[in-house]
Amino acid sequence: MPNSHEDHQPQVANLHVREFQPLLAPLELKAQLPLRPEAAQTVTRARDAIRAMVRGDDQRLLVVIGPCSIHDPEAALDYARRLARLHDQLGDQLLIMMRTYLEKPRTTVGWRGLINDPRLDGSFDMQTGLATARSMLLEINALGLPVATEMLDPISPQYLDDQISLATIGARTTEAQTHRALASGVSMPVGFKNGTDGGIQVAVNACVAAAGSHSFLGVTEDGRSAVVKTTGNPDSFVILRGGRHGPNYYEEYVVQATRLMREANLQPAVMVDCSHANAENDFRRQETVWYRVVEQIVAHPTPIIGLMVESNLHEGKQPLLADRSALKYGVSLTDGCIGWETTERLLVETHHALTKR
Repeated sequence: MPNSHEDHQPQVANLHVREFQPLLAPLELKAQLPLRPEAAQTVTRARDAIRAMVRGDDQRLLVVIGPCSIHDPEAALDYARRLARLHDQLGDQLLIMMRTYLEKPRTTVGWRGLINDPRLDGSFDMQTGLATARSMLLEINALGLPVATEMLDPISPQYLDDQISLATIGARTTEAQTHRALASGVSMPVGFKNGTDGGIQVAVNACVAAAGSHSFLGVTEDGRSAVVKTTGNPDSFVILRGGRHGPNYYEEYVVQATRLMREANLQPAVMVDCSHANAENDFRRQETVWYRVVEQIVAHPTPIIGLMVESNLHEGKQPLLADRSALKYGVSLTDGCIGWETTERLLVETHHALTKR
């Protein structure tokens, strides 16, 4: 006779889980969409160049430029083809990389990026999102244009890591042990943004942590849960993006970051994010930030190795409309971006200024 106590045992797990949707293993997706030789060459060359920049052996300026987030792969490839031409033309002074942000952290709720919700409708078809992202990155890298992205989820990098030349960790996650441990094991250089309050020390601490070895829970390429043991990643740098108290791209903050990195026995290497709090959340001010940082670079030796800008085919941003067909082509769904004409002018004029120094 059944035990009545067992029949009425309350459920204690998965109380708020509606469904589990299995994913292809990373190895299976990579087999379906393999890394082609020309794309692999793009990734390898860019990673080596960034490492040399971090160590002070390559004096070119690293430029990470592109949409705040990608929601339309067709428009992203249109942008990539234009940017690839400038990458080739200006490469003696600028290492240009496309910003290909595929996951978006949200302060509360909102669209969370191409990987999470590729259909823009709340269906969260992440299998399609991962495949769409991987296919797009393959095409961009095949152009000879390397890409940078933010690593937000600790599992998705397994599906895309062979495509990424530079990873960034955002202001909300720089202090997270999960992301520091993740950064210690990835195969590319990593930039850590300062905290949302503008504090630089937290990003310096993250660089130190990422350089050490870690053990953490993750997945293997065949999709099995595993303890990931890392060697540590020595190629990291600080990204200044401003904070609640205002911008921090001025020389005094660069000097502060330099001092903090030296005190931590790190090679000083700083990138300036021209957007976010440095632009006081006005995309139009990115241009001002850009030129003021370029003035610092041209004036005297500096640990500034790069600039980051949010840019798209057309300037501004738009709301996510219920009628997807009404969305404007090449306009951001998240933060406002500068348009292509401004983007091209910034890059060409900066190349000219750096050539003369």
